[in-house]
Amino acid sequence: MKKFVIEDQFWELFPKAKIGIAISRKIDNSIKDVEKYKEMISKAEEDALKHLQDEEFSNNKVIKAWREAFKEFKTKKGVRSSIEALLKRVHNKKGIGTINPLVDIYNSISLRYGLPCGGEDIDAFVGTVRLTKAKGDEQFVPLGTSENSPPYEGEIVYKDDAGAICRCWNWREASRTMLTENTKNAFLCIELIDDSRYSEFEKALYELRDMITENIGGRSRIEILDINNKEIIIE
Repeated sequence: MKKFVIEDQFWELFPKAKIGIAISRKIDNSIKDVEKYKEMISKAEEDALKHLQDEEFSNNKVIKAWREAFKEFKTKKGVRSSIEALLKRVHNKKGIGTINPLVDIYNSISLRYGLPCGGEDIDAFVGTVRLTKAKGDEQFVPLGTSENSPPYEGEIVYKDDAGAICRCWNWREASRTMLTENTKNAFLCIELIDDSRYSEFEKALYELRDMITENIGGRSRIEILDINNKEIIIE
């Protein structure tokens, strides 16, 4: 039985955080209609402009909130949240591009709601998945590379029994658990640190679930974890 557990080391830093989870089973993540997903991302990029009202990029609320959060634990120099990376591309008019249906879906949700979203292949998990502080010796091969790059001691990470899955909370994912066209079972998350945005967060999570069902089938369930609800069964 696989579980997802958010450990007290995380809650000590972020007691008001919420982590929304979508667990999707028996999906078809193969690429069939590239134009549909290009249009999906393009529309989301337009919607994302509402999060970039200040001409000074770093002054926008979403950017400021996550930069402050990243000051609470040790990170690599210059590391930024996944939502900042996406919004930066929109700000610089570079465009996001498409990858595969699941990634395109969660990127579109992330852009539209200004919330970090990510996803992993459940079948690649080894044992229990945890959101916690790293010990510093976890195996981690970043997406797009072949070299081990372990997290710092005290860095917030998602990890399982085989190593880190995502470094610096939501900065960089591991190649081992990445979503591919062959993914059949997926673990997706949306992260909230500003509890004044809870209604947007909840709406984003439900929309994520519905978009997965409508576009790639399968069955999906959602869960919200907080300091009073720290773990769920993945399967």
